[in-house]
Amino acid sequence: MIPWLGDRPDFPSASRALRDPNGLLAAGGALTPDWLLAAYRRGIFPWFNEGEPILWWSPDPRMVVFPGQIRITRSLRKTLRNGRYEVRLDSDFAAVIHACAGVRKSGPGTWITSDIEAAYIRMHALGYAHSVETWMDGKLVGGLYGMALGRAFYGESMFSLRTDASKIAFAHLARFLEQHDFRVLDCQMTTAHLASLGGREISRALFVNMLDTVTRDGMPPGRWPINGAQAPWT
Repeated sequence: MIPWLGDRPDFPSASRALRDPNGLLAAGGALTPDWLLAAYRRGIFPWFNEGEPILWWSPDPRMVVFPGQIRITRSLRKTLRNGRYEVRLDSDFAAVIHACAGVRKSGPGTWITSDIEAAYIRMHALGYAHSVETWMDGKLVGGLYGMALGRAFYGESMFSLRTDASKIAFAHLARFLEQHDFRVLDCQMTTAHLASLGGREISRALFVNMLDTVTRDGMPPGRWPINGAQAPWT
């Protein structure tokens, strides 16, 4: 059994999460800024289907990327060098999360519900949620969004309408995070796709302990510069 949360964001210790399903910790609560900030600081995130109560998760192990250790294949590096794209930060967050929701609704995985969209658009307005966008020929063709707290970035979802469009965004995000002294890029769940980009598994205990330090300082909340990830690749 998992606890049902009350009116305040008082989460149980992440160590109490279930092993099966891996990481399920609690239900209930709200998707308001105080709940979301309290959750992410503790290594917890919401993840649930349409029509379900809000479910909160903290899996073990946790997949992360350390920004300076992203793995870039030869073909992706060639794409990055060609530069036939533009990467923008925070220029159209709502379009990115809506596109991610569309990908989830047409394939496997938990949906990004309308409530989730509204909650993270609110977090974007407050300067905590960010989008990294790949544009080609004036069109948004891929990208990702996530949350930033201190020197931790929590990736939420990505989408791609053209080959490597989401990987381009991910690579530029990792470089931006490295340049701004972020210490960890959280990928939440283990997937082969993220492992191919340099994702590695660490224990939940190590991840939560890391957050105690890295969420205390770093970039303050605020919109990221639109051209902040446009450094050339060599």
